[in-house]
Amino acid sequence: MKLRNSIIILAALSICASALAQPANPPQGAPQGQRPAAPTVTTNPNAHDPVLAKEGDWFYLFTTGGGVIKSKDLVNWENDGQVFARGEFPTWPREHGLGSSYWAPDIIYHNGEWHLTYAVSAFAKNTSVIGHATNKTLDRNSPDYKWVDRGMLVESVPFRDMWNAIDPNVVIDENGDPWMDFGSFWSGMKLVKLTKDMSAVAEPQEWRTVCARERAFFLEDNDPGDGAVEAPFIFKKGDWYYLLVSYDYCCRGINSDYKIVVGRSKDVKGPYLDKDGVSLTRGGGTVIASTSDDYVAIGHCAAYTYDGEDILVAHAYTIADNGASKLFVGNLVWDDEGWFTIEKRNK
Repeated sequence: MKLRNSIIILAALSICASALAQPANPPQGAPQGQRPAAPTVTTNPNAHDPVLAKEGDWFYLFTTGGGVIKSKDLVNWENDGQVFARGEFPTWPREHGLGSSYWAPDIIYHNGEWHLTYAVSAFAKNTSVIGHATNKTLDRNSPDYKWVDRGMLVESVPFRDMWNAIDPNVVIDENGDPWMDFGSFWSGMKLVKLTKDMSAVAEPQEWRTVCARERAFFLEDNDPGDGAVEAPFIFKKGDWYYLLVSYDYCCRGINSDYKIVVGRSKDVKGPYLDKDGVSLTRGGGTVIASTSDDYVAIGHCAAYTYDGEDILVAHAYTIADNGASKLFVGNLVWDDEGWFTIEKRNK
């Protein structure tokens, strides 16, 4: 039954990815090989696995499936095409038996370039890879706009690895070193140090588990299992690193029960402890978002500081739209002890 549930979850992600595809036929003057932005503007966009970036006056939101939308106020959004145009998706994932659409991207500016990490995976398996692409700008009207494929960062293989190489997120530590956290189900969320240019795993290799939930021991190694945790994101604020993860299940519409939990550490490597002092590697985690009058579940979040505001984006399964996955934008509200709650930005 659990494997079947995993298939349902991953199939739903594929449907979301397909829904985000944009029409081709770029207008005259558009950068060659890049899709134009469709003229659609919306204040209530569909979204799955959102991450945010800001360049100039624009916020850019990247999601599963490769779609990009942009906004100047985090309220009114317009389409901004795809990262990889049709027919231009990197070919190397095919060598691993995988397709031509990505899940759960992450975006970060580091050493003068934008770095996009993303996952390509097979249904209900940890046959997964995390890829890497770079761009000098997010403005597709600039002559410098071009996504350059940098290849694979990590790979997970069934019956070899008890972790899943999806849901990447990169954080830069106080020494300027990049670390990538990632994972879904299996033995939990992993953290690995990358090279300064983010092109490979740093040597000597340093891998850690930063969050895990109890898993039934009798399951086959290639079974995702029942330790329902995924979508890690590390947010640096002051002296603390905050690890946000999603517990329980996404992608079931009105029956979803996703929730966001948090732990913190003064070392990027952990251990990450919740408000009660319980490590996230021991099943801990302080719940900061789950259900409300507007949605049945919320998860796969990312957090940032822009212009003095601490902003969180996530996808929420809305009650009014019968469980449709919509973009949620909120602010972090801090207490005197350095913990936060989430307040919806636009009510």
